[in-house]
Amino acid sequence: MVKHQPLQQVYEKQLCLSFLTGIYGCRWKRYQRSHDNSSKWECAWFIILCSTFSLLLFWAYFWLEAHNDYNQFNWLLYNRSGEWKDGTVPILATTAVGFSYITFLMILALCHISLGQQLNLYWIHKVIKLLSSCVVIQSTGPFLHIGALAAVTALGWLVAGHVIRAGRTSNVLLVLYMAPLAITSPCIMDRNSLKPRPDVIGRRGAPMLAPENTLMSFNKALQQGVSSLEADVSVSLDGVPFLMRDRTLRRTTNIAKVFPDKQHEDASLFNWTEIRSLNAGQWFLESDPYWTVGSLTGRDRNRMGNLTVCSLVEMLRLTARANRSALLNLHRPPPEHPHYKTWIMDTLWAVQRSGISQKRVTWTPDTDRGRVRGLQQTSLEKLSVEELRHRGISSLTLRYSQASNKDIQDFLVNNMSVMVYPVNEPWLYSVLWCSGVPSVSSDAPQVLRKVPYPIWLMSPYEYCLVWITSDLVSIAIVTGIFIFQKWRMSGMQNYNPEQIMLSAVTRRPSRDVNIMKEKLIFSEVSNGVTNTDEHLYPENGYDIGQYK
Repeated sequence: MVKHQPLQQVYEKQLCLSFLTGIYGCRWKRYQRSHDNSSKWECAWFIILCSTFSLLLFWAYFWLEAHNDYNQFNWLLYNRSGEWKDGTVPILATTAVGFSYITFLMILALCHISLGQQLNLYWIHKVIKLLSSCVVIQSTGPFLHIGALAAVTALGWLVAGHVIRAGRTSNVLLVLYMAPLAITSPCIMDRNSLKPRPDVIGRRGAPMLAPENTLMSFNKALQQGVSSLEADVSVSLDGVPFLMRDRTLRRTTNIAKVFPDKQHEDASLFNWTEIRSLNAGQWFLESDPYWTVGSLTGRDRNRMGNLTVCSLVEMLRLTARANRSALLNLHRPPPEHPHYKTWIMDTLWAVQRSGISQKRVTWTPDTDRGRVRGLQQTSLEKLSVEELRHRGISSLTLRYSQASNKDIQDFLVNNMSVMVYPVNEPWLYSVLWCSGVPSVSSDAPQVLRKVPYPIWLMSPYEYCLVWITSDLVSIAIVTGIFIFQKWRMSGMQNYNPEQIMLSAVTRRPSRDVNIMKEKLIFSEVSNGVTNTDEHLYPENGYDIGQYK
């Protein structure tokens, strides 16, 4: 009698597969995995995952493009909370973490589909995914086409296996290949039709380089080659026009230390002597609102620490000496102000005292336009051409979100000058340049100065060439992937389970496997067994029965 020789099961290690199923569904053991079709419930969760990924992708793209408006966003937060802080930092950090997490889950799900594994998302992932979707829903060119094409092409390897296994095709790629037919951009144009470079207006000077609405800020803007200076004008209690953007003096001065009991009062309810006694530069050094203080020289820091509030006369005299123009945004004082009815005349008197030519001063408010006929007239409201002409206005100042390419062309054809604000990013400046906008108002003239040519400018022929080339390259790569995957899967179907298990063992020889084979041979020879194929590899592992 031969003794029974117990043999251990030998499995091929699948660390990568264990990692995929473990992270996605907390199924780390081999027996927990399955090649069965995913349940309808898990398919529904996969659809929710895809929707969440799309929402977060849109949300991340939105905040990436909204970099032009970060300053305006922080200012709106300040008006609501009364505290100046960079509110974009927590939003961007949360967006980056959430998008990375959902993207990782999306890749794991696609790998499951490609490998034929059953989807079984862990419940913690489901909760976080739902929370991410709710937050995004509540908060809520040409190169986009190329980016989408590259993403779909990169996913071809993962999707190809599932498509071949399912025996169905998809028209997503075909739609994406033809998408440029519906894409329009003002920068797809003949280079000979490009208009002159838009003039840059220093919006409150150069507020990223020096405290806004100060002489230092305006000097920095002039050093960057701006064509005009834009300022916000208020009138003091004793009738002196001065420059201040906010309703109060809390954000941009040290009024909390000098007049703590009056820090929440309207800025125009202080006399000029009180306003002039305040420091208007130390807040910039302390808060560093644009992350630029570290690049300042020691001399600039000393000058900045001693700045005071700038009057309108000082700003206009600087503008006249530099042979530039001025754009004034007037703030009317409250009704209890002694100059509530004469604020227009006080401002006009300051313009005359400065010695600047009235033709170099642009007037924005609609109030009392009859008294300022000698000044340039512009409107902050988007009106029809007929209404603008009726009011005697030949210039329009629009927020960039209101200025479509069609509207800009209509105003320019009717000899209406258009100024767009705020324009702080090179891509937006390039698009408006291609649209033919004569001038833009910017918080970052130092950035726009470095744009020598529109970034996205290309002729229709060049765009068609890029479009067709990218499509052909994608088609070639995707076709190659599908052919290889089909060949690979057809080859796998020619193996029976015994051959696959034998090949798995022979690929990973070890001392234990060799000992196991020797014991098998010895047992078979001793018992005279010839047909051992039935006993070598039963479904649940290796085992040898007792032979007598």
